[in-house]
Amino acid sequence: MHAAFFLLLGASFARFLIRHPGEPRTPWIVALSVTLALLHLLGAVRPLGRARQRLWLGAVVAVWAVLVVLAPSFAWCAVPLFFTGLRTLPTRAAMALVVFLTTLVVVAQLRLADGFDPNLVLAPPAVAAIATAALVRTQRQSARQRSLIEDLLRTRRELAATERREGALAERQRLSMEIHDTLAQGLSSQRMLLQAAERTWDSDPGAARRHVRTAAEVAARGLAEARRFVHDLAPPQFDGGLGLEDALRELAAERGGETGAAPEVRFHVDGTPVPLPERVRSALLRIAQGALANVREHAGATTAAVTLSYLGDQVVLDIADDGRGFDPAAPAPAAGERGHGLPAMRARVRQLGGTLTVESAPGEGTVLSAAVPLASPLETS
Repeated sequence: MHAAFFLLLGASFARFLIRHPGEPRTPWIVALSVTLALLHLLGAVRPLGRARQRLWLGAVVAVWAVLVVLAPSFAWCAVPLFFTGLRTLPTRAAMALVVFLTTLVVVAQLRLADGFDPNLVLAPPAVAAIATAALVRTQRQSARQRSLIEDLLRTRRELAATERREGALAERQRLSMEIHDTLAQGLSSQRMLLQAAERTWDSDPGAARRHVRTAAEVAARGLAEARRFVHDLAPPQFDGGLGLEDALRELAAERGGETGAAPEVRFHVDGTPVPLPERVRSALLRIAQGALANVREHAGATTAAVTLSYLGDQVVLDIADDGRGFDPAAPAPAAGERGHGLPAMRARVRQLGGTLTVESAPGEGTVLSAAVPLASPLETS
């Protein structure tokens, strides 16, 4: 727009000098043309505030109007001023400026013509109307686009905040399950072992020392789990490239080798083992840890069996015991009581697209079965 203005100003100035050489008004035309160029250049290169920009536009229009009165050939410099006024002024003031500029253009063109020409009367208002309508429509579309962009940015911020909240809740749930299945169960085992050591401290010092050593081993495993939480890595049982079968076999040996009320734990694998995603291995190991902790603390069982079955399209983990059993349909414990284990197990299996079933009855033992599909989208993602 600035380039168009200077081009029209230069063309009008050249036309005047060619058509009217040596006239007495020439110095005034030269002075006004230079002043108008400098004023317009000031607004083009230096950003102005809204109030100063309106004063600048008023000065430019005033100098241009005087110049048009002295030399009508400068009339078409009004076209860039149309757009400048429409961008700078409020709508009503801009329309008044357009009418004023258009009127001067029509008067100037009639002065330059030899006689009355309807085209010179109708063409400038038509051009001004088209330019005004186009710019006003563009401004309205820009305003709507800005509003839509603001709505989009606001929606994105709200969505990001919601995702952060959901992520925080999911992470809290994950940590609560990890703590329950590892640290809390380890602390419970330590407490039972130390209580057993205290009961036999005087009567059987050797057994008491074995209880204390076992409690120390449990504490060491809990410390490894805690450090792993800090680094957010896989369970330490998988260090060194161990598979799920090896980790479960070690878990069965540890649980079965603990002194006190620990039942004998056997481990068996059915089918041909296949590589499992890390999250599946971790989840099944945590489920086995939680189930065996429940067997030790609540079932009163003498034997327990851990079976890992590869059935082609799914892997199934079964933990069975010959303990006192319970009623799976009984109401869950109230908030603040024990009973976080089964909900945590169900949540782990559900995240993998699998199912968890519990079969038990009072006095008939318990069988817990976790089935995870091997081709679920969550596993392959």
